[in-house]
Amino acid sequence: MLAQAIKRRLSKEENQKGFTLIELLAVIVILGIIAVIAVPLIGNVIGNSKSSADAATARQVYDAARLYIIGEKDGAFEGRGKVEIKAMQDGGYLDKIYLPSDKKEVTSGFVFFNAKGQLDNTTTAKTDAVTLETGSDAADIHEFSAANVLSAKK
Repeated sequence: MLAQAIKRRLSKEENQKGFTLIELLAVIVILGIIAVIAVPLIGNVIGNSKSSADAATARQVYDAARLYIIGEKDGAFEGRGKVEIKAMQDGGYLDKIYLPSDKKEVTSGFVFFNAKGQLDNTTTAKTDAVTLETGSDAADIHEFSAANVLSAKK
C-alpha cells in the first residue's frame, strides 16, 4: 500500500509542468531587489563617464592649445596667456568639437595659461584653465580647472 501511494505521488509530479505561485513570487522579489540595487549604480557609472569624457575633451583642447602656441607663437608667452578655440580652429589645430555629455557643439571657449606656459591653477569663474561654451546660456558654459584637465577627470 505504501508503494502504491509513492507511485501515485511520483506520477502526479511527473505530469505537473510549470511553477507554483510561491516560486514565481520568490523570483519576482529577487529580481526586484537586484533592480533596486543595480539601477542607482548604473546611473552613477553613466554620470561619471559623461563628466570624465568632458574632461578628456578639455584635455584635447588643452593639447591643441599647446600645439597652437608652439606652431603660431614659437612657444613664447608674455604674462598670462589666453588662447581662443576659434583661433585654434582657424589655424587648423582643432576641428569641430562636441561635448560628449550633451552632444552639443562647442561654439567658443578659451584655454588660460600662466607666465610659464602652463595651465593656470586659479579656480575663479571665467579664469579656469579650460572654458568651453556650447551656447549662450549660463548652463552651457563648462569650466575645467588645471587639475581636472591634467588628470582628465572631473
